Amino acid sequence: MKLFSHNFSNGDVIPGKNAFAVPASEGHITLSQNASPHLAWDQIPAGTKSLALLCHDPDVPSRGDDVNQEGRVVSSTLPRIDFYHWILLDIPVTQQELAESAFSSGVTPKGKTLASLPAGYRHGINDYSLWFASDAQMSGDYHGYDGPCPPWNDEIVHRYVFTLYALDVASLPVDGALTGQNVRKAIESVNVLAQAELTGLYSLNPTVR
Repeated sequence: MKLFSHNFSNGDVIPGKNAFAVPASEGHITLSQNASPHLAWDQIPAGTKSLALLCHDPDVPSRGDDVNQEGRVVSSTLPRIDFYHWILLDIPVTQQELAESAFSSGVTPKGKTLASLPAGYRHGINDYSLWFASDAQMSGDYHGYDGPCPPWNDEIVHRYVFTLYALDVASLPVDGALTGQNVRKAIESVNVLAQAELTGLYSLNPTVR
């Protein structure tokens, strides 16, 4: 099974239009187009009953003390954790691609509602829901895709791993909310016939390339 995109190739930088934020001419960052990237796939194995898509950043700082703080850096030696940017379930096996901007176009304060997203899928809750939980202007359930926004003072380039799973179930059984962690646990409990990955890179630190 293969996964690819018209927006970037495996190991290349994700375009700014597909990110949550881009570097600013004044200050550090500004909000971006936040467009969900085009994705396409082929060579789906026989017996596949549905597809599931996860996008996660495995390079998120495990502590937030230094994140986006003037005069400080997020050290490359700091342990890192996963941050989920997109959870999409029950993709029909007859579907071969997702159009750019179909699952996000612009930053939506408090998160996109399920009603605003394409029907026929189960849309998970990405980890911006946790990130903005204490922000009165931004807190909410962030469904669908929300793109890269790594700390502007991080010493490392972040990786964004898009993983497509071919499943032998028509609808993935998930215990609890449709978070990245719960969905990944559910995927591990069923028969995965194949999986494919596409990794993009992104940084908001002008000194890191």
